[in-house]
Amino acid sequence: MAYETHSKAIGYILWLFGFTGSHRFYYGRPISGTIYLFTFGLFLIGWIIDLFLIPGMDRDADFRYTEGRIDYTAAWILLTFLGVLGIHRMYMGKWISAIIYFLTGGIVGIGVIYDFWTLNGQVDEINRMG
Repeated sequence: MAYETHSKAIGYILWLFGFTGSHRFYYGRPISGTIYLFTFGLFLIGWIIDLFLIPGMDRDADFRYTEGRIDYTAAWILLTFLGVLGIHRMYMGKWISAIIYFLTGGIVGIGVIYDFWTLNGQVDEINRMG
């Protein structure tokens, strides 16, 4: 049985900024998220089509990722708004890298980009360990 690891409501809110690929990153699709970022949501056509694809992306993410003590949505909100401060890493219990992010502006933004690509996997790994 799949648990609700990602929120459809958050997916639709992120879809509003979908031309940046944010909803695709949230649902664990970093390659297409990056493509959307650089093509303005596939020239807005892909962005409009995604309005209808979000329920499927949400369902796939719920099956793919493990529910646990770290909430995916909370981690994504912290990364999106406070990523350069490393608050999302503190939330996940990664204190050393959180301090490094705080002191270096998310390692001058490169670490934040890395986390946009890998956050779902990082949370999944922590949740699988218990």
